[in-house]
Amino acid sequence: MPPRNKNFTGREDLLEKLHAGVTSEVTAVVPHALHGFGGVGKTHVAIEYAYRFQDEYDLVWWIPADQPMLVRSTLAGLAPDLGVESSSVMGVEEASAAVLDALRRGEPYSRWLLIFDNAERPEEINDIIPRGPGHVLITSRNHAWESVVDTVPVDVFSRAESVEFLRKKVAGSSSDEDRDRLAEELGDLPLALEQAGALQYETGMSVERYLTLLKKQTTKVLDANRATGYPLSMTAAWSLSVSQLKAKLPEAVELLRCCAFFGPDPIPRDVFDTLPQGFASESRLGPLFDDPLLLSRAIRELGRYALVRIDPGNRTILVHRLVQALLRDELSGKEKESFRREVHLLLALTAPQSPDDNALWPRFTELLSHLKPAEVEVSDDPRVRRFALRMVRFLYSSASYRLAVDLVERLITRWRADSGDDDPYVLSAQRHLGLVLRELGDYKTAFRLNSATLERMREVLGVDHEETLLMTNSHGADLRTRGDFSGALEHDENSLSRHEAAFGPEHPRTLRVMNNLAVDHMLLGDYTKAFELQKKVHSLQRSSSGRDVGKQAVIASWNGLARIVRLRGDYSEACDIGQDAYEFGMRELGPDHLWTLRTARDLSIAQRRAGLVEEAGELAESAFERAERIFGRDHPDTLATALCLANAQRSNGQVTEALALLRDTAARYPRRYEESHPFTFGCDMNLALLLRVSDLVEEATGLDRRSLEGLDRTVGRTHHYSLTCAVNLASDLATGGDVAEAARLGRQTLTRLRGLLTEDHPLTLACANNLIIDLRSEGSSDEAEALSVDTLERYRRVLGENHPDTQVAMSGERLDFDFDPPAV
Repeated sequence: MPPRNKNFTGREDLLEKLHAGVTSEVTAVVPHALHGFGGVGKTHVAIEYAYRFQDEYDLVWWIPADQPMLVRSTLAGLAPDLGVESSSVMGVEEASAAVLDALRRGEPYSRWLLIFDNAERPEEINDIIPRGPGHVLITSRNHAWESVVDTVPVDVFSRAESVEFLRKKVAGSSSDEDRDRLAEELGDLPLALEQAGALQYETGMSVERYLTLLKKQTTKVLDANRATGYPLSMTAAWSLSVSQLKAKLPEAVELLRCCAFFGPDPIPRDVFDTLPQGFASESRLGPLFDDPLLLSRAIRELGRYALVRIDPGNRTILVHRLVQALLRDELSGKEKESFRREVHLLLALTAPQSPDDNALWPRFTELLSHLKPAEVEVSDDPRVRRFALRMVRFLYSSASYRLAVDLVERLITRWRADSGDDDPYVLSAQRHLGLVLRELGDYKTAFRLNSATLERMREVLGVDHEETLLMTNSHGADLRTRGDFSGALEHDENSLSRHEAAFGPEHPRTLRVMNNLAVDHMLLGDYTKAFELQKKVHSLQRSSSGRDVGKQAVIASWNGLARIVRLRGDYSEACDIGQDAYEFGMRELGPDHLWTLRTARDLSIAQRRAGLVEEAGELAESAFERAERIFGRDHPDTLATALCLANAQRSNGQVTEALALLRDTAARYPRRYEESHPFTFGCDMNLALLLRVSDLVEEATGLDRRSLEGLDRTVGRTHHYSLTCAVNLASDLATGGDVAEAARLGRQTLTRLRGLLTEDHPLTLACANNLIIDLRSEGSSDEAEALSVDTLERYRRVLGENHPDTQVAMSGERLDFDFDPPAV
C-alpha cells in the first residue's frame, strides 16, 4: 500500500457510502469503482478507505493499473501470501491465474481487498478482476466503468473541506477568508489545492500573490511543483491527457477548447445539438457540428479521458475551471478571440426566443452562468446582442431583478463604449434597466432614466419604432409611481392608439398597454371603465392560444380583475377570482415571484373585506414575511404588504401589533414615495385609524385632517381615497365630541359616495351607518331612523346577515375603512 495521507481531509459521507456499498450483503460481491476528474483525489480516497477499514481484512493488495500489461505481474506478486507457486516457478500468466483462482475460492483468505488504481479501459482488465468473497475497488477517470461495476462518483472538495485542507496544509499563514478565495479560484480541486498549499508552505507566498500569478501565468503556476502523493503536476497531468486525445481524435480537443470559453458550470448538450441550419459554414467547428456521430464520439472521448464530466441524465458537460484556464492559457490572442466568438454564437443561436414563457425558464437558467465567463458583452454581433437582451428580459420576467441589473449594466457600459450612446441596442438595454429598477422600487432613478431614454428613442428611432413604443408603455408606470394618475391616463391613451396601429388590437403588447390603462382608470376612481378594460384584457389573454402571452402578464390582468371587482364592492366574487389567480401564480411562477406576492396581498384584502379575517391574516403574514425576505423592508411591495398585514391585525383584534407595524411603515413611506404622493397620505390615514382605536384621538384627528387635505390636492375630494379618509375623519370628530361637524362631514361624504360608488357599495353603507350614529347623537332622530331602515336592508341584501360589517351596523357601532395601495 502507498503511505497514508496525513493531511487527508473530509470525505466522510463518501467513505461511509463506499463502505456501505462494498460490504452490503448480496449474493455476489460486485466491484466498486471510484471515478471522477483527474486530481479530485480518487486514489487518496481509496488509500484512506484501505487504512480506515483495514481491520476488516486479512489481505490488502494495491495494483497500479495505468499500464494494463503489468497488472498480471502485480497480481502474481500475491502468490507466496496465498500459498501458490510464484511467477519465478510457473511464469506470470500461470501464477496470476492461480492467484485469481485462490481469491475467488477465498482460500486461504476470504477477507481480502484489492485496489486497482487508475484503471482506464474496462475492456483491458475487467476479465482479470476477481469476483469472490472479498472486495475490489477501482479508481478511474473513465465513466465507462458505470456500465461494468457499481460506481461511486468522486467530486471536488466541498468548500468547507477545501478550507479545512488548507488549514492543515499551511497552518496559520492565512485567514479562512483567504483560504475560501483560493479554493474558489482553484475550483476546490484537491490536486490544485495540494500544489498551492505546498507552494505557500515552501515559499511563504501570500494568497493574493498566488492568485495574481495564477491569473497571469496559469500554466506555469500549476506546473510549479508536483503535489505529494500525485504522480504529476496539474499542468503535466492535463497536458498528457490532451496530447493523447489529440493524437487519437483532434476534433475532440477543438471541442474541449471551445468549452474552455463557457463558464465552469454545466454546459447544456443542446448548445451543440440544436444549431440552426447553415451555422456550420461560419463555425471553426463546422465539420464536427455537421456530423452528429463524430460529435457524440468526441464528447465520449472527452469523458473517457476525464477532461469533462458528462451527466447523461441532465444532458450536460462540465469542464473544471482549471482545465479551462490551462486550455485558454495555451492559445494565442487571435485563437482566444475566435473561440470566444464561437461560444457567443452557440449561446445566441440555441437560446429560446421567448423569455416571458416560464416553461422555457429552466433553459434560460442553464445558459445564465455562462454569460459572464464568455464575456458576451464584448460582441457587436446583432444576434449576440439580441440574445443578451433576451437574457435580461428572462431575469426580469422571472423576478431575478438584482441579477438583471448586474447583467444589463455590464452590457450598457461595454456597448456604450463600443457603439455610442445612441446605438439602438444601448437604448434598448437602458429600457430594460429602467423596467428592472422600477420593480426594485427605485422609482426616482427609473423615472429619470426612462424619461431620458424615451426622449432619445423618439429622436433617434422615431416615435412609432417598436423599441420606442415599448419604452412609451413602460413610462406610463413611471408617472403612476409619482402619483400623476391623470398624466398616466393621458399618456397611456396615446400609447394604446399607437400600439393598436403598430401591432393590432389583440397583440400581447397592445393588451399590456390596455391593462395599464385599466390601472390608470382604477387609480382615478373610474371603476366602471377600469372593470370593462380589465375584463377585456383578461379574456383576450386567456384566449390567445399560440400567442406570446407570458404568465406574468396573465396574472397581472387576472389579479387586476379581482382587485377591481373588490373595489366595486363584490367581495365574494373578488375572493373567487383572486383565489384562482393566486393558485395560478403559485403553480406557474412560484411562491416567491413578485406577482404571486402581489396576488396574495390582494387576495388577503378581499378575504378581509368578505369577513374571512383569520384566513386574511394568515395570508397577509405569509406574504409580508416573503416580501421582506426577498425584497427588503423598504421595497414598495413590502410596504404595501405591511399595510395589508396591519389592517388584518386590526381586524383580528391585534391592535397593539398593528399600531407598531404601521408607525414603522408610515415612517418609511416618504423614503420610497414623495411626501405628497396619494399613497403616503393613504398610509397615514391607516395610521390615524389605529391611533383612534388606541384612544389617541387628538393625534388621529390631526393626521386624518392632513391626509384629507393632501388627498384633496392630489386626487380631489370625489376620489375613493379621499372619501374613505373623510369617513374616518368624521369618526375622529365624533369620538372627540364634535358631533355636529362629524354629521356635516358625513352628510357631505355620503352624497358623494352615492354618486361615485352607488348606494349599495360597502363604503357607502359604512358612511351611512356612521352618519346614523351621529344624527342620533345630535338629535336628528327621524332622519336617522329613515336612513337606518334603508341602510340595514341594504346590508342584509348586499353583504348578508352574517357579514361582520352587517353585524356591527346592527349593533349600532361605528365602521372603519382603510387604504390598500395597488401595484402600479
